[in-house]
Parts: sequence; C-alpha cells; structure tokens
Amino acid sequence: KHSDIALLKVDAKGLKAAKIGSSKKLKVGQWVLAIGEPFGLDYTVTHGIVSALGRSLPNDQYVPFIQSDVAINPGNSGGPLFNMDGEVIGVNAQIFSKSGGYMGLSFSIPIDIAMNVVDQLKENGRVERGYLGVSVKDMTDELAQSFDLPKATGAIVASIDKGSAADEAGLRVSDIILEFKG
Repeated sequence: KHSDIALLKVDAKGLKAAKIGSSKKLKVGQWVLAIGEPFGLDYTVTHGIVSALGRSLPNDQYVPFIQSDVAINPGNSGGPLFNMDGEVIGVNAQIFSKSGGYMGLSFSIPIDIAMNVVDQLKENGRVERGYLGVSVKDMTDELAQSFDLPKATGAIVASIDKGSAADEAGLRVSDIILEFKG
C-alpha cells in the first residue's frame, strides 16, 4: 500500500523478463526512457533526464522518488523507467499536475525499493519497515547560527513519538542529527 507496489503471478510461459538495474547508480542529468500506455496508446516510449533523486512528496513518507522530466500521463503508472543500457531503474508512479496531464514533473519508485518490496512479499506476504519515531526539519543558516554551528548541516528533531525507538534511545526535541550508521 505505502510503496504502491504489488506482486502478481502470471501463469504464462516463454515471457522474457526485462533486465533489472540499480537505482543507486543514477545521477541527476542522466537520460532515461519510460514505456507505458498513456491514454490507452499502446507501447508509447518517452524520454527525458533525471531531475532529482530521493524526492519526497507531500503526504508520502515512504518513497524517495526519482524525479524526471519524462512525459508520464494517466496510463503510464506501473510501467518501467529505463536507463540507456536498457535496465529497469524505476517504476513510473505519478506526476505533479494542475491539469491532469504531464507538466514536466514525473516521479518513479526506485527499482531497488520496488525489488525489496517484491522480495519481502515473496518471503513474508507483507512488507516490514523500520520506524525511528521522529519527525525532523532541515537545518537552516539561521538555526545553525542559533545553535553555534559552523555551517547549516544535519536535521533538527521536531517531535518524537512516545514509546518509539527514538524515545527509548533518549533522543529529544531540538537534538541535532549530524550523522547516522556510526
């Protein structure tokens, strides 16, 4: 539900699978292709570049999207996003639009996340996600000055969920997170 990925079993033989790449190797400015069925038009291919990586969208806290300017319209969702080596590096998911059609902002689920979801669904029938239990806000120059930091880096803990791992570990509101995994 949260990642917008489903696992389906297709009862067919002789189908050739697309080669799965890695979204970890993507770079902003890299050329990408999308294949889909926008507005019911079969086998439509569009191209563009990666505009941003790890893009968060309002009301979506689970997927760090690949943002591109690939033309995606209704009917493209669920289709592959390819790199120029023909490897699937994303699953086309949504657009930002005021008109209902393409406006230059397309978002794809990174293939590494999609495949992790697929693997968990195969193994467990459900997806388990880590949960720290904090909300954070970005450090600004003004906040860095008020905390006597030499530069605006890190994230400030804005709130902590009671009973969460963050609460049990002793994190507090206004703590500044400078690094993790070490």
